[in-house]
Amino acid sequence: MAARGVQVIGHASRPQLPAPQHPPLIAADFADPLAVQALWEHAIELAGGEIDAVVNNAGRFEANRLDRSDIEWLDAWEDTLRINLTAAAQLSRLAVRHWQARGCGGRLVHVASRAAYRGDSPAHWHYAAAKGGMVAMHKTIARAYARGGILSFAVTPGFTDTSMAGDYLASRGGPGLLADIPLGRVATPTEIAAIIAFCVLDAPPSMTGAVIDANGASFVR
Repeated sequence: MAARGVQVIGHASRPQLPAPQHPPLIAADFADPLAVQALWEHAIELAGGEIDAVVNNAGRFEANRLDRSDIEWLDAWEDTLRINLTAAAQLSRLAVRHWQARGCGGRLVHVASRAAYRGDSPAHWHYAAAKGGMVAMHKTIARAYARGGILSFAVTPGFTDTSMAGDYLASRGGPGLLADIPLGRVATPTEIAAIIAFCVLDAPPSMTGAVIDANGASFVR
């Protein structure tokens, strides 16, 4: 998006050294309920008071075995939903209210997962539930605010070649798991980024409410 002249403001969980010719990054740990509001206010300041699109792409993917203690299991459940769903809802609400106050439209892109439809492993109930909730939230937003030009899109990748997915692939047998993907490989971050950029910049308004799969045909619906 930056290559097309769009001002991009990024988010990271922890402070990072600024990289030359890269968009600014705002550090915000979404495990803290107050971090979302702080991130939004900082982004508004950097953007000169106007934000036109928001991409909800923060994610936590950690195993939560059923045989953990009750409190450990519940803590992991709540931590995952806090980061993967509640923070996205907070940002979406702030964005919708921002566009309503300006009397203009805007675009939301929610990066969910094929787990929203297919489910996930026995140790990832919380992840699948959060991503299913994200897709339901996206559809609700799309139906509620389309008339005002506020559009919502969702992307549901399968495995993507990131450090988060890499650990999981290794734990489940690595190459053997690829047999479940007809394409023969996982998606690349560049592929997912291209879909996100399309939703932000090029998708026609009539696509609002759409869910775009990107899983190498490992789940076809």
